[in-house]
Amino acid sequence: MRFMLIMVVLMLAAPAMAHQLKASVTTVLFNQRTHNIELMHRFYLHDTEHAVEHLFPGNADILSDEADQQRFADYVASHVALQTLAGEAITLTDVGAQIDGKFFWVYQEAPIPNNIKGIRMSNGSLRDLWPSQVNMVNVEGKGKVKTLQFTNNEKWLEAIFEPKEPQEN
Repeated sequence: MRFMLIMVVLMLAAPAMAHQLKASVTTVLFNQRTHNIELMHRFYLHDTEHAVEHLFPGNADILSDEADQQRFADYVASHVALQTLAGEAITLTDVGAQIDGKFFWVYQEAPIPNNIKGIRMSNGSLRDLWPSQVNMVNVEGKGKVKTLQFTNNEKWLEAIFEPKEPQEN
C-alpha cells in the first residue's frame, strides 16, 4: 500500500517537475552566402508566457498580442550583445520574432566583420528573472561548432575560430 501511495505521488509530481529547467538555445550562424551573422534565439513558449507576466505587468499576452511579442523580442535584444575578440561592438539588427509550435523565436543579424577570428558574446536573456536560466549558444559556420553555455554569473564568453588548414596541392 505504501508503495502505491509513493507511486501515485510521484506520478502527480512528474508534470510539475517536467519543466523545471529554464533554458534557451541560440544559434549564431556565420552565413557566407548572405555575409551576415544570423542569430536565432529559441525559448520555450511556456517560459516566455511566465516571463512576460513578470516583465510587463498587466495583461500581457505573448500568444495573441503582436505588441507583447515585439516587447519580448526587444527585451531579448537588450540582453544579447556581440563583440570581436578585441572588444569592438558588433551591432545587431532586429529581424523579427515568431511563435512556432512550443517555441518562441527571436531573430537578429549583423554583417560579418572582415578577418574575424572569433567572437565575444553576452546572453543574459531571462537570467535577471531566473538565476537558474541556462542560455546555450552554438556558433556555426566558422569551422567546428563552438558551444557557449551561460550559467551562474557568466557575462561574456568567447568562441575562437581555428585557422583554416592550408590546402595541399
